[in-house]
Amino acid sequence: ILYRPTIIGKENIPKEGRIILAGNHTNNFDCLLLMSSTKRSVHFLAKDELWKGLKKILFSNMGLIPVNRRQKDHKALEHAYSYLNNEKVIGIFPEGTVSKNGLLQFKMGAVKMAHETNTKIVPFAITGKYRLFFNNLKIVFDKPITIKSDDLDTENEKLRNKISKMVGVKK
Repeated sequence: ILYRPTIIGKENIPKEGRIILAGNHTNNFDCLLLMSSTKRSVHFLAKDELWKGLKKILFSNMGLIPVNRRQKDHKALEHAYSYLNNEKVIGIFPEGTVSKNGLLQFKMGAVKMAHETNTKIVPFAITGKYRLFFNNLKIVFDKPITIKSDDLDTENEKLRNKISKMVGVKK
């Protein structure tokens, strides 16, 4: 890989079984960086705009799940649930888009999926800058968490607070 990240907490990603990786989104290369950080196949939810032209072939073959962000995309969620029900790994950026400065509010997808499929979430944080051949990027994976309450707004805020601390962003 052209970027050489420091990976911390890789052992927190279970070697088998369903899991959701959820964390901050700093760059369009984040998916590739995270995919290369584990031996497991990670199926990311990604904006459907990436499926235009020749990129469609690349992203379809990477196992990414296209999401129509202009409306509630039930088909994308069903696709993700199918992967989880087959003991796969889903990757999601709860911010819903790249954030260069700070952490945006989280959308409900990660905690909703975790709650409805009884799947744990491994929070992650990406810090540093993407600079070719430098190793100033860092990915930290925290211990898996369980969504314990039916109050998904509160659970979503807990997840955001945890990732915020990992990134080093003040509320």
